[in-house]
Parts: sequence; C-alpha cells; structure tokens
Amino acid sequence: MPETLWFNALWFQSVWFAAVMGRDSFLPLVLCLLALHLCLVGRYRRELQQFVLVGSVGIATDALLSVTGVYQFAGGVLVPLWLCGLWFAFSAVLGRSLGWLLSRPLLSALCGAIAFPLNYWAGQRLGGVQFGYPLGVTLLVVAMTWGLVLPMMFRLTAVLQRDFERRLG
Repeated sequence: MPETLWFNALWFQSVWFAAVMGRDSFLPLVLCLLALHLCLVGRYRRELQQFVLVGSVGIATDALLSVTGVYQFAGGVLVPLWLCGLWFAFSAVLGRSLGWLLSRPLLSALCGAIAFPLNYWAGQRLGGVQFGYPLGVTLLVVAMTWGLVLPMMFRLTAVLQRDFERRLG
C-alpha cells in the first residue's frame, strides 16, 4: 500500500502537517508515521538507506542555509529534529508519488525552484522557520538552491533503486 501513489502522497502530507504545524510537540507523531511507513513498505532496510542517504542531502542543505542565515530556527538550532523527520519522509516520495520526475532532471529542477520556496514560505507563515533576509531574497536563494539540489536527490534515488534491484536480481 505505501507503494501506491495516493497513499504515499497522503502519508507525506500527514507528515508535513504534523512536522510543520506541530514541530517538536508533534515529533512523536512524525516518528510514528515514519515507523508506519517502514512497517508497511516491506523492504525496510532499503528504505532506511533511502532515509539516511537522500534525507541527509536535504538536512545538509538546510543546515547550510541555516549557517548562512537564510533560515533561522527556534532556539538557534541548526536544523530541528522535526525537520529532519520531514526530510526522511520526503526521501520516501522521490521514487513513489514523485517518481515521474526521476528521469526528468530539468523538470525536477523547475519543480524544486518553485515548490521549495512555496513550502518554506508556508512554513515561515506557520511559524516553523524565520527568514534572515528579506522575503524576495530568501525565496530567490531557496529557489536557486533547490533547483540544483532536487535533481541530485532524484539522481541519488535512481542510483539506489538500481543498486537494490541489481542485488535482488
């Protein structure tokens, strides 16, 4: 069931709302949703590898944006735990509900340049992050960053999928 497009998309949106709206107070729910995914997916080792490798790209990118002052999180943390959980969840949609972008690097770059600024702006409006620069500058930096990084995340996902299939076959 987690392999189906609709289930995967709804699951991710649930994680997004729990993480962004509930932040630290909803971290147990985020962890439960991640555990649910691992239980349902069947190939939990492969999925954990995806969480760690691809999710870490998102976490590292956010850490860089935090260090440079683009993002500012409550308590001065570099990247909050709820956001790390969200990145692990995001790694699970790249080969599923967003899998149609796996072989389309230019389109994934465009999607990254549009969707990520909108998501972080929504997160800012909901109190999950503050911006260290004026809104326009922040959105431009986020657009340029994720326009470059998202295709790399899709490429890493494709490599991991091929490697996993090769080991099975």
